[in-house]
Amino acid sequence: MFGIAYLRTTPTTYVLHFKNGKVKREGKGLSFLYYRPTSTVVLVPLASADVPFVFNDVTSDFQEVTVQGQLTYRVADPAKLAALLDFSVDAGGRHRSEDPGKLEERLVHVAQVLAQGVIGRLTLREALTSADALVREVGAGLRASEAVTMLGLEPLALTILGVRPTPEMARALEASAREQLQREADESIYARRNAAVEQERIIKESELETELAVETKKKEIREQKMAADIAVEEQRAALIARQVENDKQAADSRAYALEATLAPLRQADWKTLMAVSSGGADPRLMIALAFRELAENAGKIGELNMSPELLSTLLARK
Repeated sequence: MFGIAYLRTTPTTYVLHFKNGKVKREGKGLSFLYYRPTSTVVLVPLASADVPFVFNDVTSDFQEVTVQGQLTYRVADPAKLAALLDFSVDAGGRHRSEDPGKLEERLVHVAQVLAQGVIGRLTLREALTSADALVREVGAGLRASEAVTMLGLEPLALTILGVRPTPEMARALEASAREQLQREADESIYARRNAAVEQERIIKESELETELAVETKKKEIREQKMAADIAVEEQRAALIARQVENDKQAADSRAYALEATLAPLRQADWKTLMAVSSGGADPRLMIALAFRELAENAGKIGELNMSPELLSTLLARK
């Protein structure tokens, strides 16, 4: 009514009330009456805002990638921002210019320039895994950017959702990665087989070493047994030699005794010996000796007659 309007704002809105080209009121969350024909109201949002972005960059090996992310910021100096961009509103509270929408574009442009500096020195494979490096370097660049500071803005956070290649290059990388994984799988199979062969070789060597140790032990046992047998045979040979020596000495002793016994009898006549030993002798033996004596002196005997009865008597058993 009569050009008088009432303005009520939230605590997250910074208000600048200009009248006749001069600031009459300034602050956050103000509520007041003003005369619309002579007043200009500027509303600068202070709440943090999220700005999604998607842009393309080229890597050092001339491959195009798409960077997708989100930037969070807030207005740190609303007066400075209001001095550079038009945030004035009409009677319905709508901004009169398109400058508030261009603010986000300026931030995205600054982030894109900073990201190009990072991705431009990376290869495609490096760029695809450079999200952390982009967040670190682009975030630091935004906070130190003169364009951002001049607008009175404060970057709060930067998130890189992904760095993606073109569809053709993605398929090529998938094929290359698939082949690499297949080669790694084949190498794993070969390594497992080699490990199994090596393990089998170790087992065989262990078995051979065990068999060799067993054979060596058996050989030692045989050698020890042979040495024991040799020692036993040597002892037996020594015992036999000793027994032979003892038997020889005993035989020598008996021969000496016999020799000493028979020495006096060697010079005696056998007839005398027979006569000496005739006491209690067999009569038939004596008759046989008598006939022997007769036979030796046959030349001196003219004729000798023996009757059968005499021979029968002489030959009859006692």
